[in-house]
Amino acid sequence: MKTKHTKPIFLFLLILVSINVSSVYVDAQSRVTSSFDLDWRFLKGNADNAEKVDFDDSTWRKLNVPHDWSIEGPFDEKNPTTGSGGFLPSGVSWYRKHFVVSEKDEGEKFFIEFDGVMGISDVWINGHHLGQRPSGYISFSYELTDHLNFGKDNVIAVKADTSLQPASRWYTGAGIYRHVRLVKKNAVYFPQYGVFVTTPQVNEKEAVVKVSSEVISQSNSAQTISMQVDILDPNGKIVATAENKSIPISPKQQTSFGLELNVKNPQLWNVEKGILYKAVARIRSNKQTIDEEIIPFGIREFHFDADTGFWLNGKSFKVKGVCVHHDGGAFGAAVPLAVWERRFKEFQKIGVNAIRTAHNPPAPEVLDLADRMGLLVMDELFDQWTVAKNPFDYHLYFNEWSKRDVRDTVRRDRNHPSIILWSAGNEIHDTPKPEIAIPILKGLVETFHENDPTRPVTQGLFRPNVSKDYDNGLADLLDVVGQNYREKEILAAHRQKPTRKIIGTENTHELTQWLAVRDNPEYAGHFVWAGIDYIGETVKFPTNTYNAGLLYKTATWRPLAFQRQSWWSDKPMVYIARRIARTPKLPTDPGYNPNEERRPTVLFSDWNPENLSPHEENVEIYSNCGEVELFLNGKSLGKKSKPVDDSPRNWKVNFETGIIKAVGINGGKIVADYELKTAGKPAKILLTVDKNSIQNNWDDVVFAEVKIVDENGVLVPNANNLINFQVSGAGTIGTVDSFDNNSIEPFQATNRKAYNGFCFAMLKANADKGNIKLTATAEGLKSASVSIKVGK
Repeated sequence: MKTKHTKPIFLFLLILVSINVSSVYVDAQSRVTSSFDLDWRFLKGNADNAEKVDFDDSTWRKLNVPHDWSIEGPFDEKNPTTGSGGFLPSGVSWYRKHFVVSEKDEGEKFFIEFDGVMGISDVWINGHHLGQRPSGYISFSYELTDHLNFGKDNVIAVKADTSLQPASRWYTGAGIYRHVRLVKKNAVYFPQYGVFVTTPQVNEKEAVVKVSSEVISQSNSAQTISMQVDILDPNGKIVATAENKSIPISPKQQTSFGLELNVKNPQLWNVEKGILYKAVARIRSNKQTIDEEIIPFGIREFHFDADTGFWLNGKSFKVKGVCVHHDGGAFGAAVPLAVWERRFKEFQKIGVNAIRTAHNPPAPEVLDLADRMGLLVMDELFDQWTVAKNPFDYHLYFNEWSKRDVRDTVRRDRNHPSIILWSAGNEIHDTPKPEIAIPILKGLVETFHENDPTRPVTQGLFRPNVSKDYDNGLADLLDVVGQNYREKEILAAHRQKPTRKIIGTENTHELTQWLAVRDNPEYAGHFVWAGIDYIGETVKFPTNTYNAGLLYKTATWRPLAFQRQSWWSDKPMVYIARRIARTPKLPTDPGYNPNEERRPTVLFSDWNPENLSPHEENVEIYSNCGEVELFLNGKSLGKKSKPVDDSPRNWKVNFETGIIKAVGINGGKIVADYELKTAGKPAKILLTVDKNSIQNNWDDVVFAEVKIVDENGVLVPNANNLINFQVSGAGTIGTVDSFDNNSIEPFQATNRKAYNGFCFAMLKANADKGNIKLTATAEGLKSASVSIKVGK
């Protein structure tokens, strides 16, 4: 066990997880991993004996997973999830799937892998209960072999229960909301997550790649086996290979292997450079491959330093992170990967380089995406330990399940190069009782280190000066001390003990919190709450979505995103917003949102104030340029230099209809510009898409954006027309949405009211080739159409 006096120096490397859902390997005796997502039957509600083989499920709804039934609604103030769950439904649901395993495969081993089932899950195979898991965020697997009927019908039955509410502070979803796989293996095999790839030594000339593995034998006879490893570079070329000496393995025995391989002139994984190698690990017996794992990984070194913060590949820079919950807006908890890719791209444009998975492990493919896109990740496990935040949350299961859930998650995720921190918890309410909290944290940190000795553990400390975490030893159990908000406290804790490595695990959008990071080299960085709006954590119906994101839940930028970009991005930019006083609402008023009421002013990105007669506007300019010049209808209103403290540049402007324009200037040259125009009456629809082609797979989505504009193409910011969508060809409308966090319109629809002049339709393909035509219409507006190609 690593004590606070003997903590390891965390020098890192890279890693990854292979989430191929349909892979076929060369050797017939090697493993086969197949997607198990298709052709399930679903029932919303409970059913007696639904786990039994002969249960009649013929009338159940046919669907594919991932599937989140709760997002289908309806929104209802009486739903027991309350505003925490976005006023969406909860309850018991069942899934059943029939399948046949060939008689030729008798003697092989079969496993089913679930990436996530919300919430309390029970799984049966042919009426035999395989197990229960209480956390919907933890991936798990079961062996099926002894209960299969080879050559005959088999039935998997899954019960997903979210009926005990409230159970979460945010929207969780419900059902089999992540991917499922069926895995066939030889009787001698690598267990799930049993191959671990690290890079203990990295420099520009050479990297040492260490591959460790566990091997299990369920064979009835002894065998002689070895492990062979090939390292493939990003182009698929073998750049290193090695093999252990053969060793005997007896029936029902477990053994392990380890190899170190040298890679010359490695291409390093880095921020925005998701360069991935592959380690192909094989179990060999009698000159044949009997099992094989392909592990993508990255070569890199990172560490945290108490004096200078975060370092990656020999360079120190700030961790510029955002916190994100797991929902995908209108898609709920069953989120196509294209939704995350759209979000991550927008984050990177802002200057974000890190993601905190608040407050639970994400879907594994989200980490794969972070690996490929070069984003750093804090992988978080818990929002509570033994003290509840809601009556039916994880505190009921913590003592029994927490260490197993840590083990399973760390082993699943430890090969991802993107992960730089494990988090043991967020704002844990046990900490005021150190006699309870300190032993718990010791055990968690030990479990993290046992399963991954290469990464540091942090935690989002909750009011540590109140609970005396910096004085009673709790904070110093962490490899990197994390604190939510109160940036002066964590800096004082560092001054109190300069050997502490520190990071902001959750911080506001306020400039003061960024300056604390920017101006103190010991402060490694911080994670802003929040990166994007998320469903839940509200109080007053009909508000169902928390609105603290840099992005709306459609991944469209808020004005605050441009301010953050002016602090975090090196690309020259300039942006205009109007700042006005908020009209206060009472708790009894429609649309009351206490989160909004905390903010005395609000930003508008338009030149359409309610009052178009002469008056004074507070114009706020965000820019990272040395100078900004502001123009109103072609007349200069003066230049202002970049403030040392990164604050916005403000002008008091006498309003005139027309065009207000800002230009950013560096070295006397205009390098960026932005303008707003006064809009007339709504006249037509502009319809655009975020990409022109789509693949026919579950994870692909096209976002179609509607803008309501006047005759000159200027956005009408107060337009709220009902937009009707018609689709034809090789696709369908998956969901619709807008920026309106108070809307209780269904997401599964073919129309949506615009909000702030915008609404969206998200399209999915339903054929391998062809075209999708989408048309948007509204009463009194000129319609628009767009076509998207299906296929490569």
